[in-house]
Amino acid sequence: MSRPPPEPVQVIKQRRDGALAALVGNVPYIKFMGIAFERRGDELTAILPFSDMLIGNPVLPALHGGATAAFLEVTAIIELSWAILWPELEAGRIDAAHLPRLPKTVDFTVDYLRSGLPRDAYARARINRTGRRYASVHVEAWQDNRARLFAQGTGHFIMPDLTQKND
Repeated sequence: MSRPPPEPVQVIKQRRDGALAALVGNVPYIKFMGIAFERRGDELTAILPFSDMLIGNPVLPALHGGATAAFLEVTAIIELSWAILWPELEAGRIDAAHLPRLPKTVDFTVDYLRSGLPRDAYARARINRTGRRYASVHVEAWQDNRARLFAQGTGHFIMPDLTQKND
């Protein structure tokens, strides 16, 4: 019995990029904040481009704590969703038009380690535990130097039922 030929790399990349764009595009708040995601394989980096609307303390100036917390939480949710979708995307069982619902936040704790400066911010999430019903995610945010975090967060989420699609 022979195997079918593998899909061309361009087709796989288009499917991955389309699914990520649809996942992010389904959340208007992500667009409002200007958050983008850069994908390298299965790894995502969230990017929060600097904007004057993100300044909370104009005297310093420093990023608003709520904007920082939202950036961390969005990063955690998208990373968790991406991790759920990855095996389905790779197997070709799911496409950008039929994505499952996003995980629901149970709680989210933020540690503000230093003031966020008026420049672009980056974040990556790491899933600590995931199951059928529950997940725990840790997120770290930095600006110029990844070793100098300005905030980190930990969230707990209720996992979506993968049989229900977000049509």
